[in-house]
Amino acid sequence: MSQSEQKETSEQGAQSSGREQSDVLVNPRAVCKVCKRLYRDPKILPCLHTFCSDCIAQLEPFSVSSRIQRDVPEGGKRDKPLEADRPAVTITVLCPDCDSEVDLPPSGHVGLSTDHLALDEVFVETLETDGPLGCDLCGEGGAGSRCEVCSVNLCEFCCQAHRRQKRTASHSIQALEELKACGRLVRPVLCTLHPGQELRLFCQPCDLPVCLECAATLHRDHRCCPTRDVIDRHGDRIRELVNVHLRPRLERLEESLQKVEASQETLQARVEATASEVRAFARGYASAVEAHCLSLLRRLEELRVQRRNHLHLQGVQLQQALLDIRGSVEFAERLLSCGSDAEILSAKGVTLRRLTSLAERGYDPHPATVAPDDGSSISFMPREPAGEVEGYPVVGVINSKTVDVSRCTIEGEGLQEGTEGQLGHFTLVCRDSAGEQLARGGEHVLVSVVHTEKKNCKVETTVTDNSDGSYSVSYTPQQPGAYSVWVCVKAQHVKGSPFVLNVKRKFRRHRGTFHCCSFCSSGGAKEARCGCPGTMPGGFKGCGHGHKGHPGKPHWSCCGSTTEQSECLPQSVLAAVSPRSHLRTVEL
Repeated sequence: MSQSEQKETSEQGAQSSGREQSDVLVNPRAVCKVCKRLYRDPKILPCLHTFCSDCIAQLEPFSVSSRIQRDVPEGGKRDKPLEADRPAVTITVLCPDCDSEVDLPPSGHVGLSTDHLALDEVFVETLETDGPLGCDLCGEGGAGSRCEVCSVNLCEFCCQAHRRQKRTASHSIQALEELKACGRLVRPVLCTLHPGQELRLFCQPCDLPVCLECAATLHRDHRCCPTRDVIDRHGDRIRELVNVHLRPRLERLEESLQKVEASQETLQARVEATASEVRAFARGYASAVEAHCLSLLRRLEELRVQRRNHLHLQGVQLQQALLDIRGSVEFAERLLSCGSDAEILSAKGVTLRRLTSLAERGYDPHPATVAPDDGSSISFMPREPAGEVEGYPVVGVINSKTVDVSRCTIEGEGLQEGTEGQLGHFTLVCRDSAGEQLARGGEHVLVSVVHTEKKNCKVETTVTDNSDGSYSVSYTPQQPGAYSVWVCVKAQHVKGSPFVLNVKRKFRRHRGTFHCCSFCSSGGAKEARCGCPGTMPGGFKGCGHGHKGHPGKPHWSCCGSTTEQSECLPQSVLAAVSPRSHLRTVEL
């Protein structure tokens, strides 16, 4: 934006301030939401909201941070710090519209992008208001024309002088009535460094629209191309973020907000219906029952306020996300549909940063997870004993117990230890916020058992609802090792989850044949042979152990086993065993 444009916008805002206080402007896009006047030098904040430059300058800093701004020579590194290294101060302010934290550029509010679309709206609004415009040059005569290059309104005398001057003779001058008939101002975007030069080129290394003089001087070594050659690529990127990512999310946010609002109505209706039941039940009793009725209503009001506040918090969060995305989408769509090539490229940087930030980190809830509490857990139990009121026994309580995941407990040893191939089990007990077990079932319980080292090794689990607030869980692991056990209620981990389950290897009894030891039974004779064809280490055939220095006590051992695995039998059992033949075997 040129200096003349800024001056013109400021003068127009000052001239029209009196009219704004008496007349309601038909176009809110031409009015600053802070000063409630026509825009004066409008600037775009990173959240894509536009305010006057002076209004932004008057915002209180939310936070101030500093970092070292180092200037590195082109094509190399620095070994020593330069004197030019100085801390760059970053000022963060709160947007007056969306209350977002936004950072101002190091140069302050003057370094923000100019909203050329807002300038167009201001000028069109000025044309449509009653009363003639004053001449921006002499300030005396009524303006009837406008110079498109200088962006100034001219009276008849100044218009003729403007045409006679050599420097401005070639400027395009249009009648204000013609511009007013168009309904929208179409004007060039001029360079701030070279007044009168239109931004017709785009410097790709600097990512900035430039004029011909800038391209010939400051950007002479850069690749500059006409704006019409690059507008499709940059415009498509903005259009993709809007149509593919943010527009569907905008619809989901609107749907979620409608669900929250509907849930609030349902909650209110449910509370009122329950209150009616309470009042109908209490009318049949005396003053004690009437006092009990009032206490029930107070409890019901507490529940309504508590759950209404929760829904209200959800609504505020969704409303804020909706406002953020709606404002950004409307700005981006208006920029693409109404802005010229230079206008789109001028606001491209801040627009892409905002849209990308919303697309990647914005709040995007799934509609199925919104408003889980519509008051369905609130009910009146007329036959439940409620103690005494003024010495009289009364009945009727408000039931609002809901599961508190942080109070749920696990019972049974099957959650810590298990055995390979054997059935393990434990019990999940759902409790309310007071720690009491729920008297009903129906909760969504999810149990997952996965091997910690072998991720593809999962154990199938069975969850049985006992309809009393407890759930029996059984499983059969097929491999030993450590497992991770997830226990979730309503998609939330219970206290201690995930748990660690250690599965031990199953003990297998020996299924082979146990024989006598020919070496020991023969008193140490190496030529002794057993009836079986087995060969043992040490040169002994049959069932000999091959050990040296054996004391010679006869015992029974398994073919192919070592002395540590052999099990000795009493001497009386081996007395009748022949040392030269395999006479007896024991099957296990």
